[in-house]
Amino acid sequence: MEKNVGTLDAVVRFIVGVGLLVLALMLAGRPFLALGTAVVGLLLIGTAAARACPLYAALGLSTRRGTAE
Repeated sequence: MEKNVGTLDAVVRFIVGVGLLVLALMLAGRPFLALGTAVVGLLLIGTAAARACPLYAALGLSTRRGTAE
């Protein structure tokens, strides 16, 4: 997959992803909500690390410099 996530976008995704993982740990009494929160957090961290977002690709978007269409 082509990289389509810019630096600022990746940093924000990573920070929000880590925050969601911490929130998921705090939601131990509500397992389904905790699981959903953890999955979204992991997805954000994964897209930040890979610098590629499937949703951006499907919509033809990119936050990387020099790749605007």
